[in-house]
Amino acid sequence: MKNRAPLILLHTLSILLIAVSAVTTQAGGLPAGFVYVDDLIPEIVLEIRYYSEDNFTGRRVKGYERPVGIISEQAADALQRVATELKEFGHGLKNYDAYRPQRAVDDFVQWAKNPDDQSKKAKYYPEVDKASLIRDGYIAKRSGHSRGSTVDLTLVYPGLGGPQELDMGTGWDYFGLESWPDSHAVTPVQRAHRMLLRVLMEKHGFAPLEQEWWHFTLRDEPFPDKYFDFPIR
Repeated sequence: MKNRAPLILLHTLSILLIAVSAVTTQAGGLPAGFVYVDDLIPEIVLEIRYYSEDNFTGRRVKGYERPVGIISEQAADALQRVATELKEFGHGLKNYDAYRPQRAVDDFVQWAKNPDDQSKKAKYYPEVDKASLIRDGYIAKRSGHSRGSTVDLTLVYPGLGGPQELDMGTGWDYFGLESWPDSHAVTPVQRAHRMLLRVLMEKHGFAPLEQEWWHFTLRDEPFPDKYFDFPIR
């Protein structure tokens, strides 16, 4: 009778290789140090606008292959603490954008240089000349989002048909002075909503951007000098 030990060993090794391959595929979809936002915060509302046509370009932006939020592990841990505390107020988080590939930033710059493409001007930059978007800093060649620890957020509350956004006075990504967190062009109630978001984000380690009420960056970000370009998938 032939010795079947080598065949059994080969079969066992094949099973192990398949198992390892499956784990690598599941865990290796993101670079080390990054996670999907909703893996840590399952209740977060994801509305990744750059995956859709509902953004200032009017089309899906390069690098956004799935409507998912990706951030550094450290930023996700801090954001989870924000989400937990928000539950005491009966509120939750909506995520518009998180990690942004450099190719997407490059796409913004190319779009800004095309004067003919202004399909979303009425919604996103009605009072701003498109030709001045780069000059005035609304669009830049580098974005903190590409470092992986910046998020764009708003607050939501339970409503008929699902979570409803708190009124912040402007929509996300609105180019104008009204989007500054302390703008007096919005009502006191709208500023109070912005302040609630800001206070909790700052409490848990995020720094706000003075020109955008929705934009926050982890103060102790793990990749302060690195701009990533892996696609969102």
